[in-house]
Amino acid sequence: MDADTLSMLRTGESWFGPRSCRLDELRDLAARRVEPADYPLAARIEHGRVPVYDCAALCRLAGEADGRRLVMAEWIAVLSRGPGIVVLKRAFGDTGPVDRASEVFERIIARQRESGAVSGDHFAKAGANDRIWNALEKLCLEDPEVFARYYANDMVALISEAWLGPAYQVTSQVNVVNPGGAAQAPHRDYHLGFQSAETVAAYPVHVHLFSPMLTLQGAVAHCDMPLDSGPTLYMPFTQSYGPGYLAAQDPAICAWFEAERVQLPLEKGDAVFFNPALLHAAGSNRSADIRRMANLLQVSSAYGRPMETVNRPRMAEALYPVLRRLDDSGALDAEAVGRVIAASAEGYAFPTNLDRDPPIGGLAPDSQQALMRRALAEHWEQDRFAGALRDRVDRMLS
Repeated sequence: MDADTLSMLRTGESWFGPRSCRLDELRDLAARRVEPADYPLAARIEHGRVPVYDCAALCRLAGEADGRRLVMAEWIAVLSRGPGIVVLKRAFGDTGPVDRASEVFERIIARQRESGAVSGDHFAKAGANDRIWNALEKLCLEDPEVFARYYANDMVALISEAWLGPAYQVTSQVNVVNPGGAAQAPHRDYHLGFQSAETVAAYPVHVHLFSPMLTLQGAVAHCDMPLDSGPTLYMPFTQSYGPGYLAAQDPAICAWFEAERVQLPLEKGDAVFFNPALLHAAGSNRSADIRRMANLLQVSSAYGRPMETVNRPRMAEALYPVLRRLDDSGALDAEAVGRVIAASAEGYAFPTNLDRDPPIGGLAPDSQQALMRRALAEHWEQDRFAGALRDRVDRMLS
């Protein structure tokens, strides 16, 4: 193989593009089935693809010397190479902490409504649901004892450690889908799942593959969720499809998802955890009177962080007049200016305070880099840029 051919081959293998997504490949992958023998700790297999676990039995096993790792090893297999989703029946065997947390969440929602606040959402129209951003911190500050009893749950901790190791960090968003709330479009989750197809395609293949290893998605049912209330729709095994972040934005693949997806009813106290790369979507709430409340858990790896603390807003403010001068004079071309911005300002909009910085009109708010590029393109004065930057930073704070 000559050097030019090898280079072209490597280029094609290193990035996904629109032509990377093939419905027939995804359909074949999702058609896989599992047997009870594949996951011997599961109580049953639903739809031939989804392992369901009896948490009472797992608690007894996890209390033994070697049992804890037996459970975690099976879950790792499910989340990585298997169906990608774990259903935990009676994860909260005592639903008292769930009920008490629900009471706190309802108080918070009532205050949001009274204040006129509109909780923007990535996928739902305003009014279709009630969303509590950063429900983790709000629950803790509103009622620390309820928080302690809720997050003392052993199943949440066990599956978080299984996927991410012992130094994980939890975030939480409560979502209440009201009767009549429409289904979401199928999607993957954080990180790449909250960006445009163009942005997603700019990241090399290995980033698509390792990003799901850095987070775990979960949901705790805070009420009974029969199918007509619209519990989450899933497509098992799709977390294993390499170009899946682009596939989620393909209309033909979305139509296939709607026709073939799996949906499982849940009871209060049940939990579902899944690989964030699994194609999924909240279902339509067709019930007359069920306000479908779920505590959505996003658990993150401790290792998705830089080594040093850097005050990037301070850097951006100091650099802006220099970049504007160098850009205006032609001393640095646009690409060179872009490289300086990339080395200094935050390029990702998260983490942020989604109460003050909601993703209305898109999947994510603007990043510091996007703000800096816009300011330079529109020739903002230094004071205007500094004020906008400080406002952006303030909106991100809890």
